[in-house]
Amino acid sequence: MLAFRYLVVALAAGIMVMGGVLLPGMHADVLPETSPPVVEIQTNAPGLSAPEVESLVTVPLEKNLLEGVLGVTDVTSDSIPGLSQIDLHFAAGTSLYQARQLVQERLTGAFVLPNVSAPPVMRQPVSSTGNVMIVGLTSRTLSQVDLSVLARWTIVPRLLGVAGVAEVATFGPRWSSCRPAT
Repeated sequence: MLAFRYLVVALAAGIMVMGGVLLPGMHADVLPETSPPVVEIQTNAPGLSAPEVESLVTVPLEKNLLEGVLGVTDVTSDSIPGLSQIDLHFAAGTSLYQARQLVQERLTGAFVLPNVSAPPVMRQPVSSTGNVMIVGLTSRTLSQVDLSVLARWTIVPRLLGVAGVAEVATFGPRWSSCRPAT
């Protein structure tokens, strides 16, 4: 048996009480920022299919504007109907603000793109946790246009009213994403 059992119980109770007292003042962060900086660029191209977005928007942006940005270690992109997303991954230790400045300098030359899309936009920096939820809407009675109107004018405002939701982005005929507040 335990020789100092009363001492162990008293110590455990003391630790529990101290934890309960300190808990309300603790910083709440699900995951610490451990990943290198990533700069996201999105370009809306309404009415274009995924292959058209890829060939007319994503590839020209990657090759003509963003190739050779100082400190970039990896470039990933995704083209879906109506939206191009390019992620520039920078070397560990790079300042996020310096990385964003380097990318913004390149985006000023976006006039080289064909006039088939909106100008590219650099997204606000977000937590490394990324999208918390991606939602797709379908209906047997509503058209794609009606679903889009429902998403943008009813569902998005309601989601933004939920505590902890910082951003709700809608794009394409069937995509939406939510990001947590940081």
